[in-house]
Amino acid sequence: MPLLLAATLLVVGCERPAAEAVAEAKPVEILQSAGKTMGTRYEVKIANPPAELPADWQLLIDRELRRVNDQMSTYIATSEISRFNSSDSSDWFDVSAETANVVAAALEISGKTDGAFDVTVGPLVNLWSFGPEQHEKSVPDQAALDAAAAVTGYQSLHVRTDPPAIRKDKPGLQVDLSSIAKGHGVDRIVDLLQGLGCKNVFVNIGGEIRAIGDKGKDRPWRAGVERPDEATTVLLFPVAIEDDAIATSGDYRNFFEIDGKRYSHTIDPRTGRPIEHTLAAVSVVADNCMLADGWATALNVLGPVEGPRIAAAESIDAYLLERADGQFRPHPVGRFVQWSKPPVTQQD
Repeated sequence: MPLLLAATLLVVGCERPAAEAVAEAKPVEILQSAGKTMGTRYEVKIANPPAELPADWQLLIDRELRRVNDQMSTYIATSEISRFNSSDSSDWFDVSAETANVVAAALEISGKTDGAFDVTVGPLVNLWSFGPEQHEKSVPDQAALDAAAAVTGYQSLHVRTDPPAIRKDKPGLQVDLSSIAKGHGVDRIVDLLQGLGCKNVFVNIGGEIRAIGDKGKDRPWRAGVERPDEATTVLLFPVAIEDDAIATSGDYRNFFEIDGKRYSHTIDPRTGRPIEHTLAAVSVVADNCMLADGWATALNVLGPVEGPRIAAAESIDAYLLERADGQFRPHPVGRFVQWSKPPVTQQD
């Protein structure tokens, strides 16, 4: 999991008013729930839950996550996106407002990155053995890459929000929202719990995290930026998540090797091939998890030079880690300049 919870300490002064001391002594109640969704695991924490919280709040979370999958999963044949993908029509295809909003956000990121982020890249992802179509890991030939690339391109995908619908210019165009849907799912659960009266919430789906309020007694929820190493789990530094979201994208968990060459699951839509630059991981903090998720992927594709430049131009708080001379060289942008620490060697 790209992000880890980090412990926090509460420092109590020597002299406090009696009423404040009583409040401080009152234990913090934290409700927790966990399960599986979107091919990964989720966890939810609610600090000091409201008295009116429904007894079936966990079932409501699972129901909302199923709705996200029923709308956007490419692994469910009857989902909105799967049905759109199987259609060759260029007419408007009715979808839920949620799906339309996610596609709209994805296309905005695509435009700002000149296609480095592209949710139509699914045929290439499948061709490189990282999609829902299971087959042996292999390097496709150029003819197959050209054929897949011919049915991709975010410019051929269109969206409207009223009434919500999407359409394609190319009959074979497909949409894969996996690079942004987990973040959207996090936002959906936060919104659900806020609607139930919860004011202090922490939601994590596969390392994509959003929190509101705090964990009690004015202690912030925290996440940690992890060293991008598939063999170990090492926390580089903690980040306080205060009404923010954080997401991480990297090449160190999902890849394969053939003849000593490493092939990342992150495909550059502009080349049709896995990224080959030295950037190892990107963490992004944003107001919502959907944008954090999408931008983390986009910056990861852009690499160690273009990534920081675009992040700065778009006022994105990002932490990019590059492999360089036995170290992970950081490229912090925005708030990460203050949060981050010196580089950590891969041998540490």
